[in-house]
Amino acid sequence: MASATGLNAGNDRPVVTRFAPSPTGFLHIGNARTGLFSWLYARHFGGKALLRIEDTDKKRSTQEAIDVIFDGLSWLGLEFDEEAVYQSSRVERHAEVARKMLEAGKAYKCFATPEELAEMRDQQRANKQPMRYDGRWRDRDPSEAPEGAPYTIRVKTETDGETVIEDAVQGRVTVKNSEIDDFILLRADGTPTYMLAVVVDDMDMGCTHIIRGDDHLNNAFRQIQVIRAMQGVEDGWEEPTYAHVPLIHGNDGAKLSKRHGALGVRDYREMGILPEALFNYLLRLGWGHGDQEEFSMEEAIALFDIDAVNKGPSRFDMKKLLNMNGNYIRQADDARLARIAAERIGPEADVELLTEAMPVLKTRARDMNELAAGAAFLFTERPLEMDEKAAGLLDDEARMRLSSISGRLQAETDWTIEALEATLKAYAEELGLGLGKLAQPLRAALTGTTTSPGIFDVLVLLGREESLARIDAQAAA
Repeated sequence: MASATGLNAGNDRPVVTRFAPSPTGFLHIGNARTGLFSWLYARHFGGKALLRIEDTDKKRSTQEAIDVIFDGLSWLGLEFDEEAVYQSSRVERHAEVARKMLEAGKAYKCFATPEELAEMRDQQRANKQPMRYDGRWRDRDPSEAPEGAPYTIRVKTETDGETVIEDAVQGRVTVKNSEIDDFILLRADGTPTYMLAVVVDDMDMGCTHIIRGDDHLNNAFRQIQVIRAMQGVEDGWEEPTYAHVPLIHGNDGAKLSKRHGALGVRDYREMGILPEALFNYLLRLGWGHGDQEEFSMEEAIALFDIDAVNKGPSRFDMKKLLNMNGNYIRQADDARLARIAAERIGPEADVELLTEAMPVLKTRARDMNELAAGAAFLFTERPLEMDEKAAGLLDDEARMRLSSISGRLQAETDWTIEALEATLKAYAEELGLGLGKLAQPLRAALTGTTTSPGIFDVLVLLGREESLARIDAQAAA
């Protein structure tokens, strides 16, 4: 029985991990979680975390799509060691390895035509056999092919025994070598397949640990065939430790897809999620440390190990993410939040005023868009546009009370929360009303909405002149 390296593989070498996203237009939230785990593992062991852009699909691999990946990773705080490797720049190296395998007798030329392969698959389908290449050119002499006929290069896979992977997440996984077909390394046009390119890049980058989604687990058994074929042909082809991380599912248990909502890191940024909140939430999707929920980056690096990752899929819960984000907003620096909110409000936003208002603005917000919307009243020009609920509060009786409130406040010489609260409470007692009966129409007049920070905070933040002007405008409407 052949063993494809265990948990101790690479321990005699410095840990090197890699994150290898494909530029598909956005950085998928699931890929970002895998990249985070890979990055944390390297940082935990003082090794290297490398980045590879798998950009061989030229139709999808635009510079804009690549920039989205870099931007998303940087926003999350994941800075990688060394320059990013672009897979498309290494095509010649990939082809070189295929030719070396051919020369060493570890690969062979396959002259099967597309028509022959289609007929083979039809027969397998009709006989309800596994769909795989039948090895028809494995032991044939290339001279049997017509002169100048196109060919692919296929690996000679092991046919006896089985391959065992001691996966750091999935545990022991075994596949019979007879179930692995002689897959293509180099296409007829001379371009490498994904299966070849990935392995060559991993080996040349010195990767000791391959941490990726469990949808790649079957690929690992094929890729090990390439690694073993190159052992003795070139130095440095050591089998890595594999860790195949379960995919993320939606709340309904199905694989995360567009119907579950946002899929890209940029989407969550635009939704107003803070990077440290998304970092923390992705970390907790399938990994944990006791009952602790929140981790700084430093804590995550100190505590993370791949053997604590769950074998089963994690469920993405937007409500939990928003609750965590709200916690991070309340802990965040006020000036930083003010800058982020100002970008969402527009050029009229005063960052200095937002910073001053942030302690009362951030107490309820679960995302930065919500926070920005809650701060917008500070910069709205008169006449205020009332939302439906606010307009419903401003009946004739409420407007009469607003006129009286204006008179009381105009006489106020101490425009502070304490003084304003005392004045309005005294007026409410005179009317035999609870303070809320005055506060709600007053909030509507000052903000155009029925939700805002505390009414006395609003009065102080708007200032005497603007507050009185807004109250008078609604009293006279």
